[in-house]
Amino acid sequence: MAYLMLLLNMLLLVAGQITWKIGLQQQGGIHLGNLLQVLFSPLILLGIVLYAIATGLWFVVLSRLPLSLAYPLQSLAYAAGIFAAWYFFGESVPLNRWIGAAVIVLGAVIIAAK
Repeated sequence: MAYLMLLLNMLLLVAGQITWKIGLQQQGGIHLGNLLQVLFSPLILLGIVLYAIATGLWFVVLSRLPLSLAYPLQSLAYAAGIFAAWYFFGESVPLNRWIGAAVIVLGAVIIAAK
């Protein structure tokens, strides 16, 4: 169950980043002239809520798994973020980033191996 909560935590972190990216794109980015408008836009607030839920789940995960296991496994969110950038935003992801994501996944597999 702790691993399921960790997975949900990672998915919420990536969903929060996607939500923020979309919100920032809708606002034309962030600068001094629109700071408050951006901070209180619905998608930015939704991203904050997703992060708050992810943090609550992280507390549960930390109470059930060793930090030396949970924290490196959470790095899988970085690899998921690269995939999300490619899939949702059509970003061009160069080979070196895909290789880096694969290294992260391989590292997580090695850390999780018993």
